[in-house]
Amino acid sequence: MSHRLSHRSVLLVIAHGSRDPRHAATVHALVRQVRSLRPGLRVETGFLDFNVPSVQGVLESLAAEGVREVVALPLLLTRAFHAKADIPAVLRQAPSRLRIRQAEVLGPSPLLLRALERRLSEAGLTPADRASTGVVLASAGSSDPEAIAVIGGVAREWRRTGWCAVRPAFASAASAPGFPPTEEVVRALRAAGCARVAVAPYVLAPGFLPDRIARGAAETDVLAEVLGPAPEVAGTVLERYDEALLPRLTALGA
Repeated sequence: MSHRLSHRSVLLVIAHGSRDPRHAATVHALVRQVRSLRPGLRVETGFLDFNVPSVQGVLESLAAEGVREVVALPLLLTRAFHAKADIPAVLRQAPSRLRIRQAEVLGPSPLLLRALERRLSEAGLTPADRASTGVVLASAGSSDPEAIAVIGGVAREWRRTGWCAVRPAFASAASAPGFPPTEEVVRALRAAGCARVAVAPYVLAPGFLPDRIARGAAETDVLAEVLGPAPEVAGTVLERYDEALLPRLTALGA
């Protein structure tokens, strides 16, 4: 694929936003990582709530500059309410002169599994620990059946790479029936015979629910950091950007 051609389309990364300042700081760090991996690509950031600039504000500014093509990428790990409802609603309000393609959400992706592995390694786990370590794949939570199924699928896929066990947990367990909270899964893995238990947050940025995951990991042996600006996450962003442009680039003979 020709990256030179794809640079004609601005990449707009859409984050949820949070009152917690760590959230926006992490989003901006990730966007800087994306820019470093694809020099020349214009990458903007917009927030749905709490933070500025707003998605609508960024779109209006781009239109005023004369930009014509935008790839809007939800900074989300699953296709839940924000990807299916909130973001499309905001994009429909964009200036009519803009041609907008909504990219797919980031997950699932093999690159994200590699990002999880990176965070566990940074937290102290070694390849020799894998077979004796049970991992809690701790997600924020969702009431969307598709999102719940995706998290379960990620856990099953990751288990095949040699861990003692990998089980999903949701910080907001009430919104996802059948998924116990982090602390219950930590205890269950110990009861199942795992010599060591690690909690791997499957979340992109710090905030209220990731903090709940951390509290639930009080009895664990290893707690990894959130995915944040890991190079693999930035690589996934660029993969989704390229995929959104694929039909146009194919038509241009790229």
